[in-house]
Amino acid sequence: MAKDKQEQNVNNEKEQSIFSKMGSFVNKNQKILSWVLIGITAVILIIVLYNRFVSKPKGEEAAASMFMAEQYYLIDSFNLALNGDGVDLGFFDIVDQYGSTPAGKLANYYIGMIYLRQGNYEDAIIHLKKYNGKDNIIASMALGSIGDAYLELDNKELAIKYYNKAIKNSDNNFTTPMYLLRLALTYELMDNYKDALRIYKEIQVKYPRSIEARDIDKYIARAETALKYK
Repeated sequence: MAKDKQEQNVNNEKEQSIFSKMGSFVNKNQKILSWVLIGITAVILIIVLYNRFVSKPKGEEAAASMFMAEQYYLIDSFNLALNGDGVDLGFFDIVDQYGSTPAGKLANYYIGMIYLRQGNYEDAIIHLKKYNGKDNIIASMALGSIGDAYLELDNKELAIKYYNKAIKNSDNNFTTPMYLLRLALTYELMDNYKDALRIYKEIQVKYPRSIEARDIDKYIARAETALKYK
């Protein structure tokens, strides 16, 4: 019993010693700790103020500035869309001035799509890979368009890789069956009719109301015939 009390006294003395040292540390470094606390508070305040008064207005300004470039894109006036018309900004200007905003990220997508349509596949890939916006549909289209560019460059393996990325990125009735079909057609180009047939049937079963499903019986019959005589 006496031994237990002795050990308890020793433990109490250790705890008091620790608390005493902690108190001494705080007293000696009170000014430093205060500045650290002030610094942390200031950083949080700066982030809040930046988001409220800089980031959000800048994003709105970028979106407004990109309106005409988007209109030019829609009517296939690609030079004006990319470079502006002397009054309104083009997509290159949007990327330079507002690259970190949602509009700036979207501008890279537009640039990549223009290059893809112009047959400039290497630059299309560069800009499409820069798109990292939060819109799942556009993100899937960016990934799938990278696949298109690689297919045009006759790199079927990378085309398949990016079609799969587009498919996995978002499951919807628009982009998913579209890139499933392109994936299957790419497999056909590689004489891989087994995987092509599997994907055609997936479109038929999972996305029967999609545009791609309208002619899917034709693709299925073609793949089955190719497998039969292979």
